[in-house]
Amino acid sequence: MPDDPDIQARVIYLALLGAALAVGVFSVYRHRMGQAVQHAAIWGLIFVGVILAVAFLEPLKQSLFNDEPQAIDDRTIQLRQARDGHFYATLQINGQPMQFLIDTGASEMVLRRADAEAAGIETDGLDYWVKTQTANGESTAAVVRLESVELGPYTDRDVRALIAGGDLNKSLLGMRYLELFSGFRRDGDRFYLTR
Repeated sequence: MPDDPDIQARVIYLALLGAALAVGVFSVYRHRMGQAVQHAAIWGLIFVGVILAVAFLEPLKQSLFNDEPQAIDDRTIQLRQARDGHFYATLQINGQPMQFLIDTGASEMVLRRADAEAAGIETDGLDYWVKTQTANGESTAAVVRLESVELGPYTDRDVRALIAGGDLNKSLLGMRYLELFSGFRRDGDRFYLTR
């Protein structure tokens, strides 16, 4: 028994509580011990399931949220391919998290208007003069400078981007941003960015 009186009191309290619980369970299941064992097994499995869920929470999050960058070493991060075959990345734009589709065929970093507004950019007063070609056809966009762009451990300041004037399903992470890295490559279902 521990020397600390508080710990002793807690141990005695838990022992009495456990004994009362055991007596209560025994009295309820006195003539149904098979059912008691079955219920105890179910609760035991639930308890083990909760412990496993807590233990494997991080790997589970990584498998479910493919757009979170994972550090491979002090210079390289990786992204996993999503179920739809594309690569997505969650970036912090002016401190606001938003998801981008990585598009090596796009020359610019392009934000949807809703994402730009979430990042604190007033989109109504912008001059949408840059002509763009998208999968939806020709459109226009406005040039802005983003105060900060964060991807994993990397932060860039005063980054050029376009705000889409038309409809855009997802903000695009094009070559202008990707070229801030010393290298990037795809290897199967992984996309690597190195600085």
